[in-house]
Amino acid sequence: MSRAVYLCGFMGCGKTTVGRVLADLLGTAYADMDAYIEKSEKISIPQIFSDKGEGYFRDAETRAVEEMGKNGGVIACGGGAMLREKNADLAAKNGVVVYIDTPYDICWERIKDDANRPIVAVNTKESLGELYEKRKALYTAHSAFRADGTGSPSQIAAQIAEFIKK
Repeated sequence: MSRAVYLCGFMGCGKTTVGRVLADLLGTAYADMDAYIEKSEKISIPQIFSDKGEGYFRDAETRAVEEMGKNGGVIACGGGAMLREKNADLAAKNGVVVYIDTPYDICWERIKDDANRPIVAVNTKESLGELYEKRKALYTAHSAFRADGTGSPSQIAAQIAEFIKK
């Protein structure tokens, strides 16, 4: 498989876990966009947010979408990567965008104590829920396939693999 598969969705929806399983299923490489950005920028995501701001980070995501797509494989995007129309267009040009649609309560349980998520640290459960609702429409609009995120990682990966192989 040479085209990239970009996994998008809210923080905690399962992009990383499902991405690894999906890459194994498809026999291709797996890459994490946030890890790629940290390596490229030589600082952590929270540090990018505090030192350079969210705008700088979002620009770094755009570069990552384009650069990573050239290598193909399964790419777990950051929660905000597919919110920018330009990123969604670049991703669609290099591959396919898949939205992992996981209910907010499940996402919240996974992210609520994660210090490496700057947006979680400065928001309440309620304000993140509002952000989730706003983002949901963009994830849907910017993806070619919506995977049901309520199953196990292998069930979700199997849904995506079936779509990819069509």
